[in-house]
Amino acid sequence: MSLVHWNPAREIDALHREMNRLFDAFAPTRLTSDLELGFVPPAELHETDEAVILKLEVPGIDPNALDIEVTRDVVSIRGERKQETKTEENGVTRSEFQYGQFRRTLSLPSHVDNAKVEATYRDGLLTLTMPKLEEERHKSIKVKIES
Repeated sequence: MSLVHWNPAREIDALHREMNRLFDAFAPTRLTSDLELGFVPPAELHETDEAVILKLEVPGIDPNALDIEVTRDVVSIRGERKQETKTEENGVTRSEFQYGQFRRTLSLPSHVDNAKVEATYRDGLLTLTMPKLEEERHKSIKVKIES
């Protein structure tokens, strides 16, 4: 019987190659071109005494191409990140970017004055400042405690 030297680094390397092969099989670059890949931009919602503030990460999207609708209690944002077609003669192009249309609809924690919404776009971050309705600002609810 002969002894075989076990090298854990070789095992990890083999596992790494197998995982890469599996992920490559399902990568977006392998999907058909007629399949639209959508994405969901991350959002952050913050409420102050005066306003509800929504931040949405939408880098690479022209702010003028965003469609923003605000009602008293819901905000809806639509847009599209268009894929730039790039062809190379030799080699392979891999991309982890997400392209396609998106729509985010969020319920707001308070009623807002949708006529006074302000929007800014800087460094790929869309910020909506939505002032609360006057009755919402001073709204106080008395809580009864049962004993």
